[in-house]
Amino acid sequence: MKPRDRILDAAMTVFRRHGFRRSSIEQAAEAAGLTRQALYHHFESKEALFRAVIVRVHEDAMAAEVAAANAAEKAGGGLADILVAGVTARLRQFIASFEGSPHIEELFSEHLLQARDLYLKYAELYAAHGAATIERVCRKQRLALADGMTPQRLAQCLEMAINGVKSAHPGMQPADAFVDALTTMARMLVAGAVTPLPKPSSAKSAARRTVPKKPIPK
Repeated sequence: MKPRDRILDAAMTVFRRHGFRRSSIEQAAEAAGLTRQALYHHFESKEALFRAVIVRVHEDAMAAEVAAANAAEKAGGGLADILVAGVTARLRQFIASFEGSPHIEELFSEHLLQARDLYLKYAELYAAHGAATIERVCRKQRLALADGMTPQRLAQCLEMAINGVKSAHPGMQPADAFVDALTTMARMLVAGAVTPLPKPSSAKSAARRTVPKKPIPK
């Protein structure tokens, strides 16, 4: 294992155990089996170390979302199934990163204080991935979005729904109740935003029935 990875593993353990405010560089160095000076070679401060941990958490969450959404799509799931699978996998991975910590609400709060730019960056990435998924699945499954709705807007609405459910479940706890509420919200959003297009064969048949035959010239 590379030194940086070992440090991040150790730092996650320390932050889980003590929270952000009561953690120290010395604790992270000891947990990683390094001197404080050796750790400073990789991270200049506790804040920098915490930000690196947050990046890893988001990268793992993004990977979980992509894998789950792809699996649901390959299994023939509908748009709601695919989006719900991806989003819930992302958030369960995020929750698992801090699972068991008595300081989980503090860690999520410090995430916004110490790494708000990272929060905004990954929020855009999650929305972009959601929009690409919506556009692709709508095209493949012949789905139409409601008037005024776009893949980007629907993806943004889904992210706003996540934030709304978070407000009702601080720290995304209890996890199962949080995920259940989010699943309901996501399915309602998709149901109101998407309708199936007519089948091509039916449209052609209807056109043939409505177009009058031209008289044969005598």
